[in-house]
Amino acid sequence: MTDGLVILLHGVGSSGDDLAGLGAHWAQTLPGLRFASPDAPHHFEHGAGWQWFSLAGVTPENRPARVAAAREAFDPTIAAILEQHQMQDRLDRVVLVGFSQGSIMALDALVSGRWPVGGIVAFSGRLSSPLPHTPPLTTPVLLIHGSADGVIPQAESEAAVDKLSALGVQVSSQFEPGVGHTISAQGARRAGEYIAEVLEMGAERV
Repeated sequence: MTDGLVILLHGVGSSGDDLAGLGAHWAQTLPGLRFASPDAPHHFEHGAGWQWFSLAGVTPENRPARVAAAREAFDPTIAAILEQHQMQDRLDRVVLVGFSQGSIMALDALVSGRWPVGGIVAFSGRLSSPLPHTPPLTTPVLLIHGSADGVIPQAESEAAVDKLSALGVQVSSQFEPGVGHTISAQGARRAGEYIAEVLEMGAERV
């Protein structure tokens, strides 16, 4: 039986293969884990790749409704992965790791209360979910964001820290000076450590 499952959620215009390497990197130091990196369910309109929801005409005002609509395809995607790995009844051993739009969906899975997983890591994302926010308080969150992000400003993750903390969620953050819209080496390292922590795979179990 696997010790845990990490599901990687890519950004818009990307694919699961783009984050699969991150899982392979973490597998070297977290050998008890399995990793899944699915493609988002919708084709990206402006080129190759996939998306969780369309960015065409998106605004701060209509983004929450798009996130809510994306749940219809997101939830079966997650459920199928859990079934494949026989983790349906072990959500406390599952971590969602998102980048950009994937982070938006990971945070939505939390604050909507739909997926009480063992932990969430959100790189370069934002909290865009519609109200009400009813997160399970047993799910800790790590937000990682670069100060030079020109796609989603770091201020979005700073605001998410405040909102999640106010809801009673256990939130950690790492803000990285000079880093753009990407997953840095130091960010990947911190996330790997965090996954080990939340799944209780630290040195005390070695």
